[in-house]
Amino acid sequence: MDCNVSEALVGPRIEDQLPASAAAAVKVVIVGGFGVGKTTMVGSVSEIRPLTTEEMMTKAGADVDDIAGVERKTATTVAMDFGRISLNEQLVLYLFGTPGQERFWFLWDGLFEGALGAVVLVDTRRLEVSFDVIGRLEDRGVPFVVAMNAFPDAPAYPISDLRAALDLPETVPIFDCDARNRTSSRDALLTLMRYLHSLTTATPEPQ
Repeated sequence: MDCNVSEALVGPRIEDQLPASAAAAVKVVIVGGFGVGKTTMVGSVSEIRPLTTEEMMTKAGADVDDIAGVERKTATTVAMDFGRISLNEQLVLYLFGTPGQERFWFLWDGLFEGALGAVVLVDTRRLEVSFDVIGRLEDRGVPFVVAMNAFPDAPAYPISDLRAALDLPETVPIFDCDARNRTSSRDALLTLMRYLHSLTTATPEPQ
C-alpha cells in the first residue's frame, strides 16, 4: 500500500511539545473517591489538552457504584486522566488522575509506578469515601497531601477536625482547594512539591 511518509508520521502538536528549557519531568497522581473532582483538576491545570477516559454512567452500574451525594454525576473515569503542567522553565509535572470507583482500583498499580507523590482530593460532604484511598496510599508508602475541594454546598470544618477525622499526622499538609480553578490547582501541586522536598531534606531522628 502506497503511503506518504511525511503525512503518516505525525508528531505532537506544537502546543503539546515539551519546552526546550525542561530539564526534569516528575510523575504525580491525583487520587480520591468517586466524584471528588479529579478529572476537573487535571483538566483545569493542564497546559495541554488533557486525555480523559470518561464514559457515560448507565443503569448497569447502579448496583455497583455508590453515587450517594453525587446523584447528578453522569460520567465517570474508567482508566485514567492525563495532563501536564510546567511549574517553572526546568520542572515539568506529568499528572495522572485515577478512577474513583473501587472496581477500577486494580489500575492503580500501573498508575502509581514511578510516581513521586499524590494529591488526595477530598469532598467534605463525603469524607468516608476518602478513608480507603488514604489507607491505600499509606500502605504503599506514597507521600501525599490532602486538598479539600470547594464544592458549593460543602460544609467547612477546622483543619484540626479534618486531620482528626482522616487520622493524619501533623506533618501531612491539608488545605483548601478549588479544582475548577487553574491557580488553585497549581498551588495544590506546588504544595505537594514543597512537601516532597521537605521529606528529602528532613534530618533523620537519632536511633
